[in-house]
Amino acid sequence: MSLKSYIAFDVETTGLNPRENEIIEIGALKVRDGKVAERFMEFIRPRFPISAAITNLTGITNEMVEGARPRCQVVPDFLDFCGDDVLIGHNVTFDYSFMKCSAAADGLPFEKMGIDTLKIAQKVHSSLSSKSLGSLCEHYHIENKSAHRAYHDALATAKLYQTLAHYFEADYPKLFQPVQLTYRIKKEQPATPKQIAFLTNLIRKKGADIAWDPDTISRSEASRLIDGLLKG
Repeated sequence: MSLKSYIAFDVETTGLNPRENEIIEIGALKVRDGKVAERFMEFIRPRFPISAAITNLTGITNEMVEGARPRCQVVPDFLDFCGDDVLIGHNVTFDYSFMKCSAAADGLPFEKMGIDTLKIAQKVHSSLSSKSLGSLCEHYHIENKSAHRAYHDALATAKLYQTLAHYFEADYPKLFQPVQLTYRIKKEQPATPKQIAFLTNLIRKKGADIAWDPDTISRSEASRLIDGLLKG
């Protein structure tokens, strides 16, 4: 029997690495008895500017997130919204990894059971050339008015899950069972003395106004700041 109560969610991010990139939008819907009971839609103000490539993909601009709350305020609200619900996502590990890293940055746990519509599609639609959310929505005539915006993708994922369950759950019941979602956060390495010296020099040369702490900055954060300053 397909799940009637769950949370379908999606995040938009500044890149693909959950330890280096940031969430800029969370979209989710709480489904109760097969119907949308509550929605969660919010931008997050990132610490670093959104690149043109990400704006082209998502339509999210730096101006749109300018007045948004920071991660440390939005993520706890989203965790409250999730409660003990099962999460459903398309390639759910991607969204979960970002949420887990974002929660962990503020010392919050995020242990969840989940169902991945991509995994289901890979099994039941092995002959389809693409199993992307867009391709599957096209296949099933599911309308997604704003693809690559978090709430609309989450809504499309919920519709896709219910459609797949309707057609395939009886034959593949195991595929539709929630499983423990896992993502191991590797410990961040501190920035090297060479990176810190180079970054200090670069900030002075560029006259950049950047808040950072040489004692706590990680290797990946230092790399990102250096890259940003060299491009700017």
